[in-house]
Amino acid sequence: MEVNTQSVNFTVDSKLVDFIQKRMNKLDNFYDKVIHSDVYLKVQNTSVKENKIVEVKVHVPGDEFMVKKQCKTFEEGIDTAANSLERVLLKRKEKLRAHI
Repeated sequence: MEVNTQSVNFTVDSKLVDFIQKRMNKLDNFYDKVIHSDVYLKVQNTSVKENKIVEVKVHVPGDEFMVKKQCKTFEEGIDTAANSLERVLLKRKEKLRAHI
């Protein structure tokens, strides 16, 4: 799956990009018609420890799903966002199976 990673106001190191790619590739196990995904990484300038914002947009034929998570680390945010997307994609797959 093609994963576009964008960061706002900072540069992403290659380890994080590789982690994001591997985690997003696992979504293909749950729904094989994923076209591509966009990952947006932002850092909020607040005193709160959970200042990392991860937005993931997944494009599937005829629709797109978006999940936004705020966590302490980007890895944790990607992981929780991917878990949420897994549930959404499984629900869509079951819905499509019901119509066939």
